[in-house]
Formats: sequence, C-alpha cells, structure tokens
Amino acid sequence: MTQNKKQKKLYQNKILANTLIISFVIANFFISAPLVAQESEESNENTADTGLTREQREEEARLAELSGQIGDKQNEINTLQKEIDAYQEQIEVKQKEARGLRNQIAILDNQIAKTNLDVQATEIRIEQTNLEIQAINLQIKDLEIRIEKNKEKIAEFIRLIYKGDQVSYFEVLLANNTFSDFFDQMQHTQQINGDLKSELDKLKGSKNDLEVQRTNWEAKAELEEELKTELQKKNSELGEQNTAQGLLLVQARLTEQQYKNYQYQLQLEQQQINSDIVTLEKEVRQQLEQREIKERFRGFGPARFSWPVDPSRGISAYFHDPDYPFRYIFEHPAVDIRAYQGTSIKAPESGYVARVKFDGSTAYSYVMLIHNDGLSTVFGHVSSVYVNEDEFVTKGQTVASSGGTPGTVGAGNLSTGPHLHFEVRLNGIPVNPLEYLP
Repeated sequence: MTQNKKQKKLYQNKILANTLIISFVIANFFISAPLVAQESEESNENTADTGLTREQREEEARLAELSGQIGDKQNEINTLQKEIDAYQEQIEVKQKEARGLRNQIAILDNQIAKTNLDVQATEIRIEQTNLEIQAINLQIKDLEIRIEKNKEKIAEFIRLIYKGDQVSYFEVLLANNTFSDFFDQMQHTQQINGDLKSELDKLKGSKNDLEVQRTNWEAKAELEEELKTELQKKNSELGEQNTAQGLLLVQARLTEQQYKNYQYQLQLEQQQINSDIVTLEKEVRQQLEQREIKERFRGFGPARFSWPVDPSRGISAYFHDPDYPFRYIFEHPAVDIRAYQGTSIKAPESGYVARVKFDGSTAYSYVMLIHNDGLSTVFGHVSSVYVNEDEFVTKGQTVASSGGTPGTVGAGNLSTGPHLHFEVRLNGIPVNPLEYLP
C-alpha cells in the first residue's frame, strides 16, 4: 500500500473514531434520561392519583364551569328562539288579514314582544361569547405553559450535548471497561436523537395550536362587536316600535266616527302629497324640455344613484313593508334609512330641484330632485333645507338635513323616530329604491 493510501485510510479511521466517541459521550450523558423519564412518569401517576397539580385542577375546574355556563346560555337562547318564532308566526297571520287600526295594533304588539325577546337573546349571545373568550384564554394559557416546558427540555438536551463535546478521549476510555460497552451506547444515542426530535415536534405542534386558539379568540372578539352593534339596532327598533304603538293607541281611544275622520284626513294628506309630486314632476319635465337649460340637464348623463346617507345603521322600514306601522293608511312608498337627527343628506345623483316643501313647522317636509332616465328622488321628514327650487345640484352635494323625531321640524304626523324617508320614482310611480342603490 502506498504512503498516500495509508495516510488516507488512517484519516478515515480517525474520523470514524471521533464520531463514535462523540456519540458515546452523548449517550453516556443521557443514559440517565430513561430513568428520569420513568421517575417523571411515576410522579405524574402519583399526581394523577391525587387529581393533578393544584393549578391544573383549578384550570380544569374553571374550564368545566365555563363550559357548563356556555351550555346554559345556549339553552336560554334556544328557549327564547322558540318564543320569537311563535311571535313571528302571529305577525305573519295578522299581516294577511284585512288592514285596519286594530289589526295594526295587534301586529305592533307582537313586533314589540318579538323585539324584546330579540334583545334578550342578543344580550345572552354576548354573555355566551364572553364566556367562550374566557375559556379560550385559559386554553391559551395552558398551551403557553406547555410550550415553556418543552423549551426547557430542549435546552437541557442542548446543554448536555455541549458538555459531551468537551470530554476528552482519555475520559471516554476511562468511563468504559470494554469496547463492547462503548458500542452499546450507540443505541442510546439513537434514542436520545429520537427524543429530541419528538420534543421539537411537540413544540411545533403546541405553537400551531396556540396560533389556532388566538385566531379563534380574534373571531370571537369580532363576533361580540357585531352582536353589540346588532343590540344597538334592536334597541333603536324597539324605541321606534314603542313610539308607533303610542301613536296608534292614541288613535284607538278615539270614537269610531272620530277615528274614521282622522284616518280619512291622513289618507287625504298622503294622497295629496303623492298627487303633488306626480303632477309637479310632469310639469317640470315639460318645462325643462322647452327651456334652453335642457342641454345642461341632459349633460348630467344617466342616473347612477349613491346612498343619500350612510346606511350602516340599517333600514327601519322597507318599500311596501308589511310591518310598516301606518300601513292601514297607505303603502310605504320608500325606504326609511336610520339616521341621526340633523344628518347631512347628499344628492344621490346630479339633478334639478323641482320641489322644496318646508316652512319651519312640524308639518311633513320634503325635497324632490328630478334626474335623467325618467327618475326622481324624494327626501322626507327633512329638518332643514340647503337648496332652492329651480336650481341644479351635483351628485354628492348636501341638499338638506334629516329629521323624523316626533314633534320636531318637518317630522309630520307619521314618524316614529329619526330617519330619512327616501323615495325613488320612475315616471312618477314609486319604485323600490334598493333596486337603484349600490
């Protein structure tokens, strides 16, 4: 054998010997690991006999308590939902009957009862969500403790491996009587490597679990905010229904003849408003066709409506709404958009101011705009006006302020709370505004 081959062979043997020695050192330092694990298992078994550690027992008891409370809340919600469904059935039955004041009062009574239950159910859902968030927080705390324990185990492994790397060959040889003992440690080395990988996998799994729990917590927190918003809307709706009930009960106390006269006057008033709008729109369109300004009007382009007020607070009454409290007098020709008293009303499209009915009194006030494509818009219960008849407005321009609070300027006799009464008409005929809004 040549000198180079001998040196190469000697070098390879040296590498192999170093590898075996290092593996032995690692195994030698972890030889007590199974015993430690066994002692830990025995300790856990002894703890299990007495029920877990005090902290773990407290956490599990708290989780069990929360779980029971969550279940109780769900049972309450289920019970309320059955009552809500029963009231909804009664409302639908009454809506199919002939329209009249007594019938409308019965519908409103059921609606108030149903809304009260809706409020209760929403409050319980909020409580249930809070309990679920508490449970998730406890689970997150438990996972964080587990992760820290896993980190400590891995850190101990690494410290022992580092110490093993510092042991000299002489110390290794003194630690064993024979090479057989030396090679027996190889199996323990493999076991140690497997244990380390297992702990790393557990740490990774715990981290993933923690991320899932945090995502669940964020989802629950968002749900709670949505429920709070829903509760605010339900409370607003209940206030409007109570106001409507008060108005209807006042009417119900009138004599039969007085009631018929009152109903007749209200119907005449609504018919007159509708007739004025239809007639005026025809006249204005004819005038625009004959005047030079028709070119400017046409220059606005096709009508593409935007919301006149922010719709995020919801709609309190829909187009031809069967739940409309004054349906016994007329079909609701608009959508009522919840808006605080004095909210700015923006022109949904450029157009021509055809009518401003506003005298500063509590009588019903409105503004009407005429747009292209045979469309017009009406804004009812306005509390102030910023445009004049026979002028043009551009899309987004403020034309008025909303009203609707009973007894205030422009509210009229048929309003239960602050909102914008918004009509869309096609060739003078009311159509569903939601079909023309984004």
